[in-house]
Amino acid sequence: MENKTNREIDGLTALGRKTEYKSDYAPEVLETFVNRHQDNDYWVRFNCPEFTSLCPITGQPDFAEIRISYIPDVRMVESKSLKLYLFSFRNHGDFHEDCVNTIMKDLIRLMDPKYIEVTGIFTPRGGISIYPYANYGRPGTKWEALAEKRMELHE
Repeated sequence: MENKTNREIDGLTALGRKTEYKSDYAPEVLETFVNRHQDNDYWVRFNCPEFTSLCPITGQPDFAEIRISYIPDVRMVESKSLKLYLFSFRNHGDFHEDCVNTIMKDLIRLMDPKYIEVTGIFTPRGGISIYPYANYGRPGTKWEALAEKRMELHE
């Protein structure tokens, strides 16, 4: 009988293979694996300091650091697939706020986390910086209350 790696068992396809970058927004590259610590709550944080997208009006590049923090439930996002997903915005035209909300909603659909928040720290263009923030807590749970509290206290 053939020995399967954890990657194969979890159905991961990008990890350990040659990196292929998509030329436009590609949520289909996102992959998950099973959270092996479902019995306790903990934070997972990703920082992507090299995020780029395009202004949908001018076509000029926008640069940002994207920060994603979440509390997993059953499924977790695989980091290489997340990198490929975030880099797929490189030739995609969307406003800063749309990028942050799209990322959050795609990750909610993918993982169904207990809680998630996404922040975009965009570099100035035209003399102004934009830092959109979006969050979500699973409805009807303490995580919904956490989302409301963190939104209320967000600076």
